[in-house]
Amino acid sequence: MSKFNASSGNRHLTTRSSDVDALAQRGYNVGHKIGEGSYATVITAGYADDAGHGVHLACKIIDKAKAPTDFVNKFFPRELEILTKIDHPNIIQIHSILQRGPKIFIFMRYAENGDLLSHIKKTGPIDEKQSKIWFLQMAKALKYLHTHDIAHRDLKCENILLSKRLNIKVADFGFARYCRDDKGRDAKSETYCGSAAYAAPEVVCGKPYDPKLADAWSLGVILFIMMNAKMPFDDSNLTKLLEDQRNRKFAFRRKLQGVISAQAKATVSVLLEPEAHARWNLREILNCIWLQTAAGEEPKPATP
Repeated sequence: MSKFNASSGNRHLTTRSSDVDALAQRGYNVGHKIGEGSYATVITAGYADDAGHGVHLACKIIDKAKAPTDFVNKFFPRELEILTKIDHPNIIQIHSILQRGPKIFIFMRYAENGDLLSHIKKTGPIDEKQSKIWFLQMAKALKYLHTHDIAHRDLKCENILLSKRLNIKVADFGFARYCRDDKGRDAKSETYCGSAAYAAPEVVCGKPYDPKLADAWSLGVILFIMMNAKMPFDDSNLTKLLEDQRNRKFAFRRKLQGVISAQAKATVSVLLEPEAHARWNLREILNCIWLQTAAGEEPKPATP
């Protein structure tokens, strides 16, 4: 048995070594692992062109041999197609996509300051001025996607990255999909995607849903987390989660009640609207008073 394990380990090392060599021939140098899922690994990488100009990258390695059939046949081809079509300053930039046997290497720009969740865990609640800047960047990225009839469907703090200059980069399009069918008609989603803590009530209860409005809900959850450093709802029990969502049972930290402006709270409220048809979309959000009002300026009389 130990002999078999050693052989298996050697094969793994040989395979990894050949992957490293093949990537090196194309100018890529692999670094260390920074994340891992069931059938994907994320590592750091570097790339140097013929002129010697280097760039710091992250590489998502997907092994189709280890992935479930629906992922290989449905989700992954869709992700690749969407990644090659989108281009926005607040969406992670794809450098290149390479394939070697069953493995796909997706090289993207490296976000030096990690993800938003790690940042919040380290620093605590983000002040309203900075929250507004980052929220605006997220909303613009999402509006861009929705304008191109693409829904992200897995928005969460872990998928919001921070660049070297602390700008937002929306990442991970594994559950992204188009919002129209082959005949150009609006298409509802029926797949339960993402994390329950960020999922809209219509997603949690398993009904066909408008993926753009579900994205808007997730954006509201992220905004709440930024300013409170806590989740708006407890997702440990889905039945209670759905009940709390429908009854709007979320509350800002007591010590922050007087610090967070009424306009910021109202923006959270119109996003965490349990009735999808009444929830604000990204066009309405980008025109809301909170985003239109500069820091320290008196808002107009109307509020969202």
